[in-house]
Formats: sequence, structure tokens, C-alpha cells
Amino acid sequence: MGIVTMEDLGASRSQSEYRGGNLSGLPLLIIVSAAFAMVLPFCFLGIPSGHDFEYHLNSWIEVLNQWRQGVVYPRWAALAHHGYGEPRFIFYPPASWILGAALGAVLPWKVVPAAYVWLALTLSGCSMFLLARRWLSRQDAIFAAALYVANPYYVVIVYWRSAFAELLAAAVLPLLLLFMLKMEERDWKAIVPLALIVAAVGLTNAPAAVMVNYSIALLAVVFAVRRRSPKVCLYTAAAVLLGTALAALYLFPASQERGWVNIAQVLSLGVRPQDNFLFTTITDADHNRFNRLISLIGTAEVAVLAIAACFAHKQRREPLNIWWTLLTWGGASALLMFSASAVLWTHLPLLRFLQFPWRWLLGVNVTLAVLLTMAWKQWLWRGLAFLFMLGILIFGWQRVQAPWWDNARNVADMVYQQQSGAGYEGTDEYVPAGADPYDARLEAPKVASDNGGPLRVHVEQWSPERKVFAVDAGQPSKLVLRLFNYPAWRAEVNGRQVETETEDDTGQMLIPIAAGENRVRITFIRTWDRTVGGIVSLVTAVGLLLWVPFDLSFRGSKRRGICSSGRSKTADPSLSASLGGRPSVSAKPVAMTTINIQSGR
Repeated sequence: MGIVTMEDLGASRSQSEYRGGNLSGLPLLIIVSAAFAMVLPFCFLGIPSGHDFEYHLNSWIEVLNQWRQGVVYPRWAALAHHGYGEPRFIFYPPASWILGAALGAVLPWKVVPAAYVWLALTLSGCSMFLLARRWLSRQDAIFAAALYVANPYYVVIVYWRSAFAELLAAAVLPLLLLFMLKMEERDWKAIVPLALIVAAVGLTNAPAAVMVNYSIALLAVVFAVRRRSPKVCLYTAAAVLLGTALAALYLFPASQERGWVNIAQVLSLGVRPQDNFLFTTITDADHNRFNRLISLIGTAEVAVLAIAACFAHKQRREPLNIWWTLLTWGGASALLMFSASAVLWTHLPLLRFLQFPWRWLLGVNVTLAVLLTMAWKQWLWRGLAFLFMLGILIFGWQRVQAPWWDNARNVADMVYQQQSGAGYEGTDEYVPAGADPYDARLEAPKVASDNGGPLRVHVEQWSPERKVFAVDAGQPSKLVLRLFNYPAWRAEVNGRQVETETEDDTGQMLIPIAAGENRVRITFIRTWDRTVGGIVSLVTAVGLLLWVPFDLSFRGSKRRGICSSGRSKTADPSLSASLGGRPSVSAKPVAMTTINIQSGR
């Protein structure tokens, strides 16, 4: 028995867990290049203007404008619905609009979408490499990462959907699988990384967060059954709770204030799960064309996944539990895209808020990239599989539904509409309850009287979260503001708080005033749920920051104790002589090496 040093332990860890090597160098270069190739058509064809393009770009522009006005964390989208506003930033997770606005602060708006997509794709490739390198060679891990960056559904996200938040959330899904596999090994140290992933997705995209939680639950149950141990479920539950607490600054207010907006519009006709299973048709021709496109691509990916799974099982180059894990997640994701799973969408909590069953292609993509790489080592077969999916994509582009395009002038117009105060169209599900933006007049003044009486109005400040103005009224009346009422607005008249009312038809804010001079101040206050959510996130984050150095110190002292134990057991000259007088270096995994040292074998 030889002396085992910290270097030996590190070498053993590297050989057992990181077969594909480090990310730096060639892997990163290829990932960056693949991401650049994905956005290269922006230079020649224009800016893809998918389903959510205007929503996201308008959000980014408004957030940057609010930053410049001193609003650090925006809550109220003041220019939505052409100046009537909506609480968009309470209900939409912050990661994507913070990143988009940050890019807009340093880059021209016409290149921000391409920069955002490139960054998200690069992160996706890096996370896939970190997953794949555990079992695959360096060359194979690079291929899996590049395939994940350029997978067909990512092309749809970028060029047809402009679903920027979903794209960013998908970047960490390979890490989800990585740390769930560590959970299967009953490695409690994976709790914190998995919690960070849960929090990251929760702060990025709400549908993806639902998907992640169901994926974690599925894998945890499978692992617990396979290992015949409930510890996996306990560790996983702890990670989910910890991640939810980290994201509480967004999750708690969004859940508490749902009753204040028309959130039911999220599941209106055309965006319900039953309207969006693969190969589903409704009365909307545009919807049907896109559904046909995504159905072709989804079916192609599922077919390649099934074939790759069969070949990977025959090869058996990697541990069988890896194959079963990939097959379980990929198979479940594929099943949920078809109408045969309708009963699950009806009864499982919150699952319907994914809206589009084909969003489960995010899970299919992760498993497809790994299984395809495991199935065929020959580049010919890999190339043929990729070309098959690419051919289906090109066919859909040419014969089913082509992408829509904007140019730099269109983006400049969007910027101008906000700078001029004209605003932009809002979102139905974020309209305050009782409001109807379609009845609100675009030419309405900021302040008017409900009885049509004359008013002299002097606006001192009309910022996103604060309105201050003076009104001289000839008679008592109610002011009608170009502002949707919302419970977080607090109104004061002449220094005294007053109860606001809501106009029946439009949902505009009404403020009662007396005759004569009135000074009105309206403030978007911090509600109790935002305070509680912020405190929970802060306390959890501080706790993690305090725990990490303690954990590292504890593990360091434990390793030093193991090494000292190893030295004491090799002090016997006869034992040292039997080993040739040299310390041996174990090539076994850390856990096995530790067992051998402690048992003296």
C-alpha cells in the first residue's frame, strides 16, 4: 500500500469524471464557431422576427431606458399598451430582459439579437461539453457540444420563434442532467449546483422551469427505484426547495399577484396544450402551418433519437445506467409532445402552463446530442443523421413556413416609438384585471376629467414608477389617467393618500379631487410579497455563500486526514520494501482508493 497524495486524488477524479478533458482550447473554439455559424444568416437575410421578437426587444429597450432613469429593477412596463402600462416585469422572469438590456447598453440595437443568440448558444455548447466529457472522449464530447448548438429545434427557436428566454434557459439543461447523475451516485455535494440550476431556469423562463421540475422529479424517482434508496429523492427535493428559495424574489410576487392581471389569457385559444400537440389543426391557418413545421422537425428528431438509442445500446461503450437515463428522459419528453399524453396535461399540476407540448424538444435535444454521439463513432453516420434532420428543416423552410424578417430600420422604428413616448403593444395576460386595452383611446391625454370639465394640468414628472402633477379644477371631479390601475399604485392628493378607482370600460385609473388647486403624486410601491420574496432570496444566497467555504474547508481537512492515514500505514519498512521502496499511485476512482486505504489492503 502506497502513499496517496492530494495530487493522486485529483488525478483519479480527473480520469474517472472528466474523460473528455478541459473546455479550454479546441472545444471552446469549435463551440464558439458553431454558435457564430448559427447567427451568420443574420448578416445576409436580416433579423429574424419570430413570434416573440417584438415582445422581447421592446422589453429590452424599456428596461435600458428605465435603468437610465434610475429604476434599478423595473416592475412596471410604462410604455406597454401605448403608454397605459402593464406589470410585465413582475410576471416575466428577469434573466433574459436583464441580459438583453445589458447588451443594448454596449451594442447597437440592430446587432443585439444576434449577440444574445450567439452568447446563449455558446453557453449551451459549453454546458453540453461539460456533460458529455464524463463518458466520451475529447473528440466525441466536442461533437456532442457542436450538435447541441446546431440542433434543429434551436434553429426554430432562433429563426421562427425568437423565444430568447427559452433559448437561454435551455443552455443549462445539460448541467441539469449532469448533476442529476451525481445525485444518483448519492453525492449530496450535488445539491447546491442542482439548486443553482433550478434557480437559474426559474429566473429565466417560466415554462422551462415547469419542465425542469418535472424532469427532476422523473429522474429522481427512476434513480431511487434503480438504487433502491430514497436518499436520491430526499437530496433532489432539498435541491429544488433551495433553488426555489433562491428565485423567490421573482417567484413569490408572480404567484401572489396573479389575481391582479388577466393571467388566464396564457391559456387562450391557440396557445393551449390541446391546440399544440404534434400534427394538430385548429381553425387558424397560420397556427396550422407552424404546427406542421414543428411537427416535421419534432418527428425527425424523435426518429433519430430512437435509432441512436438502439445503436448505442448495442455498442455498450458507456455504462448502461447512462443509456437508461438518457432513454428515460428523452422518451418521456417525446411522449409528452403527442396527443396520447393529453390526460397528463389535464391532471398534472401546472403542466398546462407549458402551453406548447413541443417545448419538450428541449429535453429531446439534450439526450439526442449524447445518444447520437454514443451510437456512431464513424463520422459518416453522424453526418448522415445530421443531414437528415437538416433536410427536414430545409424542406419545412421552403415548403411549409418560411421565417419572417426585419431589418435595421424596423428596429430603429421600435426604438423611436419608445423614445417618443408612443409606446408599443402590450401583452394580454399582463393586462391588469378589469382593464381592456382595446377600448383605451390612443389619443387620450395623460390627465383628463371624467365629466369633461376644464382642467389646467402641469405635469412635473411622468416616469415609469412615479407620476407628479398639479391640477386646477373648476369643480370636484375624478381625474382619468392614461394609466391602467393596479393595486401597487398609491395615490396622494395634496399630501393625503386617497383610494383610486377603476374606469369600468378601459380599466384606467380614476382619482377623486376637490375643486381648486390639487397636487397629485402617484407611486408604484413595493408590495409585501416583493419584500418577502427578496428577503427569502437574500437569506438563502447569504447562507450558501457562508456554507461553501465551510464545506470546502471540511472536505480539505477530511482529505488531509486520509492522506495522513495512508502515510502511517506505509511506515512499515517491510511493506515499503515489498513495494520496491516507492509510493504507488492508484488509478482507481477516489471512493475505491479511500476504501483501500482505510482497510489497509
